[in-house]
Amino acid sequence: MHFHFDFSARQILWTLTFASQLVLLVVLIGRDRARRYPWFTASIALFAVGLMADILLSGRMAAVPFNETLLTLANLSVIVSLLVLIEVAWQAFAQVSRAQWIANTLGLLIVAGGILAVWGPWPVRSQMALDTLLGKLKLMQLLAQKGNTLADLLAVGVMVLVALFGSRFKAGWRSHTQMIAIGLSTVAISSLAVQGTIQHIVRTVHPQSQAEYERILDLINKLGNASKAVYIAVLVWWIIWLWCDEPGAETTQPEETP
Repeated sequence: MHFHFDFSARQILWTLTFASQLVLLVVLIGRDRARRYPWFTASIALFAVGLMADILLSGRMAAVPFNETLLTLANLSVIVSLLVLIEVAWQAFAQVSRAQWIANTLGLLIVAGGILAVWGPWPVRSQMALDTLLGKLKLMQLLAQKGNTLADLLAVGVMVLVALFGSRFKAGWRSHTQMIAIGLSTVAISSLAVQGTIQHIVRTVHPQSQAEYERILDLINKLGNASKAVYIAVLVWWIIWLWCDEPGAETTQPEETP
């Protein structure tokens, strides 16, 4: 007997991602991690809502309101992602003085902002037609794309700081804060690598036939799937580490009844 499962790679990755997010939310709430990392918990929940909106509303809603909904969620996700980074940095370096906080924050923003300024093409403002609905949607898309890139760059920067100095404060090895930072930076590096590769392909490869064009699209699709697979692996990483207690965590033993 032969079984045939007509599932595409996109459907499989979507299912695994959504299921992993639900399990992670259960761990965060059930193990009382959500109280310590509320913005991180909110980011996972918001991502899950975005996945549900994409699959449930696609084909059931007109194109314009559908895109408005997804872009609104995408821009909200950027804001929450930045708040997650602040939360992780605060958990790791709560004991750092205000002057050091300001200096490190400005340093990260300058470095990340400089990279973002030269990262990928930027549209010409005069060609965006912001007085039209299409122009406004394009602006929302641009903010989501560049905002995600900025968040990725900052995530790598925060991870470098946590790796170098976290053990001196509250983010030593195997701490929940460091495990979250490692996961965020892994997803960020994967996303940046895929973006950079796709931009290189677009700039340098010029297909001469329909077959070559389709091969390029297939390669880009595979790169996107690989990035999604990395995110699933990171979700599993978070599930495992956030389920476990941190080293040295106090455990309350039930009192014995006489």
